[in-house]
Amino acid sequence: MTDNTASSPSFRSPFRRWLRFDVRTGLVLLALFSVVRFGLVLEANVSRSYGLVSAFFVVMALTPFLLLTRVGRRRTGMTRPARPMHLLSAALAGGLCCGILIVSAGMLFGWGDDNAFAYIAGTYAGLPSPMDDQTRLILFLVFAGIGMTFSPVGEELFYRGLLHECFSARLGQARAAAVDAAAFALVHLAHFGLVWRVTGWTFLPGPAVWWVGGLFVTGLIFFWSRRASGSIMGAIVAHAGFNLALTGWIFYGVLPGA
Repeated sequence: MTDNTASSPSFRSPFRRWLRFDVRTGLVLLALFSVVRFGLVLEANVSRSYGLVSAFFVVMALTPFLLLTRVGRRRTGMTRPARPMHLLSAALAGGLCCGILIVSAGMLFGWGDDNAFAYIAGTYAGLPSPMDDQTRLILFLVFAGIGMTFSPVGEELFYRGLLHECFSARLGQARAAAVDAAAFALVHLAHFGLVWRVTGWTFLPGPAVWWVGGLFVTGLIFFWSRRASGSIMGAIVAHAGFNLALTGWIFYGVLPGA
């Protein structure tokens, strides 16, 4: 598909004057969204208030609708899945990625604050401790619902959709997938790797390398899920599967029982 032709422009007016599916646009969008998101998450790790982070995911999800025409959105995979049966395998693949990270984190770093999942569990502010079974189930469902919507939709429409197409026009599909997976992984250092403790900010080199590496591979799996399903929905479902497994482990494997 030819980008920004007179007959079928991918970007809306007036954005098409400055933006197109190319590396320059990709770098501009990546820098803007990464800096803002990184800062918001770091601030939230201190305040334990993630409302602005959730709002930012909404902005990420709306960006393709703001910038792109229908033609452009279709190019980023915003279509019905051509192979809907692959949505199930996408969800399972996302959950498996999380499961591998959970097991490897315990083996490598134990179950203290150097473990990504223990640290992330500590950012769940305001939860009763200990919890009875009913309270745990209700809170799990609430947090799982949030985790399976805001970040999967926002991040996948941006990373595996808009950003990927900006880089694939020049780099090809495989290299573009590596770029958006790397960008996705590195920005998650704000969630773990650079951690907030009572003594201040601390960088954990070993856990950080493990975290970024694991999320890089996970990002590639999310892209495979998009390709396998023929729609960005594959990536969104895979990401939702990952977050469901993460939330399940935090509530039933990390947080103390009644």
